[in-house]
Amino acid sequence: MTGPFQPSGRPRTVVVDERRGLGIQNLVLLAVLLAAGFILNFTAGKAISAVSGGAIAPEFIISTFCLAILIIRPTIPQALVIGLISAAVIQITTSSPGIDFVAEGIAAMAMAAIADIGSRTPARGLVPVVGTFITTFLSGMVFMVIKMALMGFAGELAAVMTPVVTLTAAFNAVLVGALYQPVKRSLGLNE
Repeated sequence: MTGPFQPSGRPRTVVVDERRGLGIQNLVLLAVLLAAGFILNFTAGKAISAVSGGAIAPEFIISTFCLAILIIRPTIPQALVIGLISAAVIQITTSSPGIDFVAEGIAAMAMAAIADIGSRTPARGLVPVVGTFITTFLSGMVFMVIKMALMGFAGELAAVMTPVVTLTAAFNAVLVGALYQPVKRSLGLNE
């Protein structure tokens, strides 16, 4: 029998996981996380950078969009949107306007791919830490390469920024690794 009813006479239903993608609920979650990341950049980020002598320059916006992507599980195009929204927020404090749109766009798409692929492996428990490290490192390296190109390939910049990018990636990975399960539980997600 064709039509909207199953042979039992009951209407067919389609189950949609509304926690996935960029629905209103997830956009609100993204906004809250980005706002928290923005505030942390101004407070804790500046303090950590000062205490570490600039060796670690936390970018809490990257941490928060990694956390959002892990929870929301967007498609790659949706992750690009998350990266671009994050980059727009970063523009308020950046010393190099515009570069973050490329860096965060690429990094967010990479995080979405890592989250998707990693969730289907036995090592899925490591995805928050490994994915955030790779994403932060990728974002920092893309930022650095673009900045070097704009400055005429200043080799000194790579020597200074690579250790900072690496330590920042490690910091972000630990942060997201520590926050992922508690945030997921607080949102009632038990996957």
